Amino acid sequence: MNRSGFTLVEVLVSLLIFAMLAAAGAAVLGVTIDNRFAVKAQSDRVGDLQRMRSLLRADLGQATARRARGPSGRPAPQAMTGPMSPADPVLTLTRSGWSNPGEQARPSLQRVEYRVVDNRLERRVAGQLDGARPGPPQVLYRGVRDVTVAFLRDGEAAPAFTSTLDRPLPDAVRITMTLDGYGPVEQLFLVGGGR
Repeated sequence: MNRSGFTLVEVLVSLLIFAMLAAAGAAVLGVTIDNRFAVKAQSDRVGDLQRMRSLLRADLGQATARRARGPSGRPAPQAMTGPMSPADPVLTLTRSGWSNPGEQARPSLQRVEYRVVDNRLERRVAGQLDGARPGPPQVLYRGVRDVTVAFLRDGEAAPAFTSTLDRPLPDAVRITMTLDGYGPVEQLFLVGGGR
């Protein structure tokens, strides 16, 4: 008598092999998904870092020598300042190049300040140049533990600078930040109206 078919042992062995292949495939798929999320998270952080650098480059590249007046009406001591105390912004400046497509009644200059609040680098702009308080913050980067600003003039770096009539702005600004996951990151930006 000739029987065609599989024995119980052959079926169990084939199910065992299929189960092992399925488990290996599920493990590979799980690792692939985890890697995809890790790469996306890292890519997002690099994108945030590049956007932050672009905004800093644009602001400092269009800096002007115009000193703005604060909410009290008193003019700022310099057109561009770093922190005088821990509560001060890490960088304050006046920039040009503020486009006005709706032709609203506002200046073409803009006062910008950068602050570190709860390990976030925030950029705030004032709607009016003089006397206005800065608007809501724009979070540029999360995971900022420390920021130091140095102003460069004639190759010399200092935490503050003194403006003169012929040189109201520094030549460049060096910003060093300690970022979670990267450590210290040093950036050098040329100042548009420096010379």
